[in-house]
Amino acid sequence: MRLWIGLYLPRLPLDVFSPHWSAEAASVVLERERVLAASALALAGGARVGMRRGGVLMLLPAARLHEREPAREAAALQAVAMALLQYTPQVTLAEEATLLMDVGASLRLFGGVRALCRRIRASLRALGFTVQLSCAPTARGAWLLARGRAGHALGMVSLKRRLDRLPAALPLPARPFAIWLDGIGCLSLGQLRRLPRPGLQRRCGGDLLAVLDAAYGMTAELFDWIAAPTTFQARLELFDRVEQADALLAGAHSLLLQMTGWLCAHQLAVGRIVLLLEHERGRVARAPTVLDIILAEPTWRDEHLVRLLRERLGSLTLEAHVIGLVLEAPEVQAMAMPSESLFPEPGGNEQDQWRMLELLVARLGPENVLQAAPRADYRPELANRWVPLQRARGKAQQAAQQAQMQLPPDVLSLPRPAWLLTKPVALLMRDHRPFYGSPLRMASTPERIEAGWWSQSQTRDYFIAQGQDHAHYWVYRERIAGTDGDRAPRWFLHGLFG
Repeated sequence: MRLWIGLYLPRLPLDVFSPHWSAEAASVVLERERVLAASALALAGGARVGMRRGGVLMLLPAARLHEREPAREAAALQAVAMALLQYTPQVTLAEEATLLMDVGASLRLFGGVRALCRRIRASLRALGFTVQLSCAPTARGAWLLARGRAGHALGMVSLKRRLDRLPAALPLPARPFAIWLDGIGCLSLGQLRRLPRPGLQRRCGGDLLAVLDAAYGMTAELFDWIAAPTTFQARLELFDRVEQADALLAGAHSLLLQMTGWLCAHQLAVGRIVLLLEHERGRVARAPTVLDIILAEPTWRDEHLVRLLRERLGSLTLEAHVIGLVLEAPEVQAMAMPSESLFPEPGGNEQDQWRMLELLVARLGPENVLQAAPRADYRPELANRWVPLQRARGKAQQAAQQAQMQLPPDVLSLPRPAWLLTKPVALLMRDHRPFYGSPLRMASTPERIEAGWWSQSQTRDYFIAQGQDHAHYWVYRERIAGTDGDRAPRWFLHGLFG
């Protein structure tokens, strides 16, 4: 199924071109001394699209006037297109602040066209834009429906019906001839198509017929798809100076959406992100505040990253005002596609568990969340060390693999207790048997461990012991050196089984 989504951003100039625009002020964007867009207060005060500068100042002397900036417009459209790459790799820029997406191959992945449209609208709201969205089987048809605010058409029959009702002057090649079309009574695209094609081509040129044929599915269309850059860096200039760190989350979310689209376009997952909080420039310039977030599990979804940034920004105290944000992705790797299990494990998969631990790190600090990193040592109390979780993920896995390679296979299969005591506890002896709440009975053959150098050497025989309450313990007996036969061996409790 071939399906296109057209996205028209009608308030793009007001949203993006003016960095100091505020919805609480009467703001106006001008192009060639005429009003291009206006805020709600400016419209309530009498400002209208097309009005001259002098008329706006006469009605609203305190209005904020800003000139349109085409460079910011292009950058804004590029940022939106980058974020939309997470839904399809086929995104292209069209005329008049419009984007076109070929989503036919993405419908099943995102649960159908309605669910996909909801996600696209949510992404654009997070980016800070208003959008007029439409769906059609042809790209030019989606463009016309979006510009004409004519809704969705999933089949060719409904598309032709909706296109026939649109104004005849809506296509770009028809606008220079709007007065002539109105004079002959041709008011809709349906009436325009019924005009003789040779005469229409001589009068209006071949471009108008080409647009109509493409919109109604009579000719094929070719596009230049947007290509994601090889590296990612996105910047956002804030509308005003921000004093509270938690107020930066909305801007950071818009940057994360762009990064998500870039990751999906390259089939990559990010393992570390860096958010730079830019401060004042000039004579009072300060170095940016750096938020470096290392992920235990590489990801390409923005939901988890937003939660991490919320925790980090919520506990951050700004030393100066923030005027801009810069997001970078310095560490990326190939995306590991998820595999769905027929019988999923209760409590979530490994990725869900790592995301929970990352949230704990963001909330409690990296020095307060530790993980055991295995070491190649036979002595139980030295077989691992505790390191911060953020740098334990990769190093712990590598150390565990090296430790497993150095230890024999029969050692790896031996049972170990879930709870190892920090310091072994000396056991009493009763009737020549170790005693811990009750006499202990040996339930396994001995496992001898001899390791260490010089004064740190250890020589022990480990047993799994069972008490009268059927609890299992990990105990060991010291091997006695020398020939003193009168000295009895000492027993110690070293671990508890679950």
